Amino acid sequence: MGNSPSSLQTCLNQVCAGQNGCVGYPVFNGDPLYQVAWVKPYNLDSAAAVNPVAVVRPRTAEQVAGVIKCAAANGKKVQAKSGGHSYGNYGLGGPGTTDVVAIDMTNFKKFEIDRTSWKATIGAGNNLGRVSKLLQDNGGRAVAHGVCPDVGLGGHATIGGLGPMSRMWGSCLDHVLEVEVVTADGKVQRASETQNSDLFFALKGAGASFGVITEFVMKTQQSFGQTVQYTYSFTFASMRDQWRTFKAWQDLVSDPKLDRRFGSQIDITPLGCIIQGTFFGSKAEFDATGIASRLPSTRNRTLLTRDWLGTLAHNAETEALYLSNIPAPFYSKSLGFRQQDLLSEDAIKAMFNYLADTDPGTILWTIIFDLAGGATNDVAMNATAYAHRDKAMFYQSYAIGLPQVSDTTRRFVTGFHEQVVKSIPSQAGEATLYGGYVDPGLGADAQSSYWGSNYPALQQIKAKWDPNNIFHNHQSVRPASKSPSGNNPSSTTPVTPNDSKATGNPQHNGASRWSTRWLLLALASVVTQLLI
Repeated sequence: MGNSPSSLQTCLNQVCAGQNGCVGYPVFNGDPLYQVAWVKPYNLDSAAAVNPVAVVRPRTAEQVAGVIKCAAANGKKVQAKSGGHSYGNYGLGGPGTTDVVAIDMTNFKKFEIDRTSWKATIGAGNNLGRVSKLLQDNGGRAVAHGVCPDVGLGGHATIGGLGPMSRMWGSCLDHVLEVEVVTADGKVQRASETQNSDLFFALKGAGASFGVITEFVMKTQQSFGQTVQYTYSFTFASMRDQWRTFKAWQDLVSDPKLDRRFGSQIDITPLGCIIQGTFFGSKAEFDATGIASRLPSTRNRTLLTRDWLGTLAHNAETEALYLSNIPAPFYSKSLGFRQQDLLSEDAIKAMFNYLADTDPGTILWTIIFDLAGGATNDVAMNATAYAHRDKAMFYQSYAIGLPQVSDTTRRFVTGFHEQVVKSIPSQAGEATLYGGYVDPGLGADAQSSYWGSNYPALQQIKAKWDPNNIFHNHQSVRPASKSPSGNNPSSTTPVTPNDSKATGNPQHNGASRWSTRWLLLALASVVTQLLI
């Protein structure tokens, strides 16, 4: 039979050993039952369609190892899916996939915490909502992460993991001390700063290219007793006039001395702008910072004091966030801004004029700018594969199409992106795109955009740990000897991993997944289901 599909299936069936719900295969190309029950793509846009050759739901690291060996023996690639929120469905292999075995980590729900060191051991199949509750229930602990509760830890903590706590505590991956990982040779390994340190460097920012992590050992933080959540709405005003609101927000968040307990974003929607975020402290502490007086004035504002879990839940917004697990067709672009890249007044005006004059082709769109910097940027650029330690702000445009994303909507999103990019000084040689907002439309320079100056070192590490490129998607790290350009970067001076001393980076909370985006997703997803 050679490398036929039946040979692969025989091998995977042996790994599963009759275990119910362990492996699924398509009966035919595009099999709808396979797509619904096993594949479960997140982005339903036709441009992101995926059809992995098999989806496996192992229960142990040894089974993961067996799956990887089966795939390699049959000439297939491997990608792991945790929460399954990749914008390009990369946990399933990515658009057009037909040769990938997808490993669904849903069964890896381990959670333990040492009440002396306060280190937590957490399975890669846990989602952020479950992790947050377990940490709080076991000693009032926390780690930095994004706000969508259905996002899986396995992807979040290996690509960056940005959220409202990142300015205080760093990114989610900055909390990772050690991992259990299955590598391309099918071996179960441990990796940390003292064991397989090169692999550990790569896993913290480019994990999908180097292995399947089954569990994390993470340092934890003491959670806050109180927080202040604020919302300032500037809706139903002229889109052209909204530039003043944006400029006032950018002036505030670009202050390098801004209190690190302050997280913020501005959402631009068809109805106008909303400034929202969280201050990690009491109402009295919030008032003492003077931040409220620096925010644009509006009668439509809300300040709410919450406890820790109340903050994470966002009360009524939580319902919309949980609905975000329902897939929808969408299109997105994003960009990272260094301190010197912040938008001028003329650029801001041009941005809002574009929004006022251009047909979006949908009413379901939002553009989100997130405050960045703080503790995330205290770490050196070359300490981890994650290379956005110099970012002061991130933006993401996001549009949903029903039943599919139209050409008009794609032009709207792309045109806005081009409008922003041409307003920014040259970013030559700098990493500008956060891999958590993967953009399948990027060309040959995608890897350099995601990993910047760390990419040559990652290629060399890839050549050592995965020379046959088993862990592969369209934009994953390529082994040094198989660079798409044909050039072997091994002659360049590699970045030195794990030099954790800061190197003077300017001001990253990073584009966190906040409520406006997910509310749109929820609304569109419900309508999509009605149309099917």
